[in-house]
Amino acid sequence: MFTSLRGIFTGMAINLQLFTSIPINRELPMNRFYLAYALRTFPLLGLLQGVIYTAILFVLMSYMPFSDVITALCLWLVLIFLSGGIHLDGLIDTSDAYFSYRDPEKRLEIMQDPRVGAFGVLSIVIFLGVRFVILYELITMAHPWTYLTVMLIPFLGKMLMGTYLQVLPEARNSGMAHFFKQGASRSFWLVYGGYLIIIGILIGLLNIELLAIYLILVSCMIVIGFIIAGRIVKHFGGISGDTLGATSEGMELVLWIVMWLLHSFAMV
Repeated sequence: MFTSLRGIFTGMAINLQLFTSIPINRELPMNRFYLAYALRTFPLLGLLQGVIYTAILFVLMSYMPFSDVITALCLWLVLIFLSGGIHLDGLIDTSDAYFSYRDPEKRLEIMQDPRVGAFGVLSIVIFLGVRFVILYELITMAHPWTYLTVMLIPFLGKMLMGTYLQVLPEARNSGMAHFFKQGASRSFWLVYGGYLIIIGILIGLLNIELLAIYLILVSCMIVIGFIIAGRIVKHFGGISGDTLGATSEGMELVLWIVMWLLHSFAMV
């Protein structure tokens, strides 16, 4: 029991140290045992990020005399700074490689090039611009249940990233993806499924309509995630740190858009 708890807390600490700007100023063990727990706690990392986003949004909307535009800007900046920009860097590199229309080997070379190309710049500008507009629209139409769904978005985004690390092949035998795949195990299906079921039960106890929203978000994550996985394997030969970062950010944007659609048409 003590070993499992230590594994969970150490795995979470590894994730916080590598994937957020939260300072974890200590040297952590990075062997296979703890990497397995890091993979199992990817969704919990996303849930923690979601709680932070929700708390900040609640304070901004309830206690600050800010306009909707400034509130959206503050949340937009938090999403960037809390992640440390690591996934946005992956989005830039992946966009440069994908839109080069080369073979998978050449695409991998382009991703390793430290220079940023035109497609990378265009992709990040469009991505951040769309996310800001969606956040602004959501704030202007916010419901009490909006706070809950904000928590779910990074939770599902990180779950997809963890799933890819478990089931998709590596594009190369080095880098962040190769490092984390050392912790891959078959038990992740049980762990991730448990997360989805537990959160679903808790949401259902709160409100049956919220459960329907949760199921819609989960379904979108599964369906779109399956489509993206096929394209990653086809165009890159497998996952890398950059494609994982791009996938996490891209899926979260898709879920933000789904939230906006639900606010606009389903919950008016």
